[in-house]
Order: sequence, then C-alpha cells, then structure tokens
Amino acid sequence: MMKFLKYTFGLSIIISLAIACSGGSDDGGSPPEPKNNAPFKVTSLTFPENDMLCTSNTVEFTWDAATDPDGDKVSYILEISKDSGFGAIDQSVNSNTSSKSVSLEKGIIYFWRVKVKDTKGLESEYSSVFRFYTEGEPLTNHIPFPAQPINPADGETINGNSITLEWEATDIDNDPLTYDVYVDTVNPPTQKIGDNQSNNTTNVNLNPASTYYWKIVTKDDKDGQSIGQVWSFMTN
Repeated sequence: MMKFLKYTFGLSIIISLAIACSGGSDDGGSPPEPKNNAPFKVTSLTFPENDMLCTSNTVEFTWDAATDPDGDKVSYILEISKDSGFGAIDQSVNSNTSSKSVSLEKGIIYFWRVKVKDTKGLESEYSSVFRFYTEGEPLTNHIPFPAQPINPADGETINGNSITLEWEATDIDNDPLTYDVYVDTVNPPTQKIGDNQSNNTTNVNLNPASTYYWKIVTKDDKDGQSIGQVWSFMTN
C-alpha cells in the first residue's frame, strides 16, 4: 500500500510540473501582425515648376522621392488634370521611380500632383498641386492662368456681415490683368459685382446663414481670358 501511494504521489508531481512548464493549454493562436503604416507623401514637385511654360507637349515630370515608415517599397501615382480641383483627371499614370514622361495636348493649362503607394496597398496624402502651360502653335499671346482664391478659402465659414474677397492670377506674357467678379447665392454665380477691375480684391456685404458662390474671370489686354472655377463660403 505504501509503495502504491509513493507511486501515485510521484506521478502527480510529474503531471503538475508538465502542466506548469507548458504554460497551460495551447489555444493555437499566433501573435498579431504588426500594423502597417501608409507611406510618407511627396514633399516637393520639381518639374515642371509652378506657373511654368513648357515649350514641348511631352513633359518629363519629376519630384522628390518618398519613403515608407515600415521600409516597404513604394511606387507613385501621377495625376494630371485641366481642372484645379481634379474633378476630371486627364491622365493617371503609375511610376516606380520619381519621374515620368507624359505626352499632353498643346496650348493647355494643366494641374498636376503625386501620391505614394506601398506594396501593401496603402496610399499617402497627395502632394501640393502645381500648374503649368503647354505651348501651342506659335502665338502672339497666351491666355492668363485662372485666378486662385486667397480669402476666403473654398468652403470656409465666415463670421460677420461683410468680407473682402481676395485672389491671385498670373500671366506668362506678363500682360496687365483685369478681373470680372461674380458673387451670388446660386451656383453658378451670375451676378457681376466687379467689371474690368484692376485690383485683386473686392468688398462684399453678406446676409447671415447663407451660402455664397463666387468666381473670377481673368483678362489680359490682348483679349485673352480665363474663367476660374466656382468657389463657395458660408455665413453664420
């Protein structure tokens, strides 16, 4: 009997040690995969430069290379549009390097931007947007670039009963520019509040709790003109 008890006691110790060393039951799980992070965005567009006249309609786009915080390989998506808001994209091309040659139409104002994609499918934010002009057939004049808003920002909410609208525009030929200013509570705006004005600001009285739409038509002294896109702002 004593021999049997010793055997049973010894077997219990062995089983207990085996359980303790095994760390309990194995649920078959595996450690979670580390979180993947999106690549960093392109910080600098290098060619074509902003407001540049490209003498060839085959353009070699270049930008600073980007990296990925996880060390993943990255590629780039180059987007080119005639619309500064990229509502319609004329070309979207992929590149494994920080450059890409693209053939475009002549005599067109284009906007371009780049985003980065890693091998796991995550994408960065877009780079800044640059605009350029492809030279057309020999001309004595180029139309101005469309105006861009300075104040207020598109979609901004305004406090107060008045605002000073401000914008900027450039012309490759450095022609003097004038502006027609449209502001309205309907889209597109049809009420012209400024006609052939030379300054790039205008004051507007506002009603509360309203949405306003505005656009600028930029004209040079050789009958060239560009119609800007419609921007909006709201009042409290």
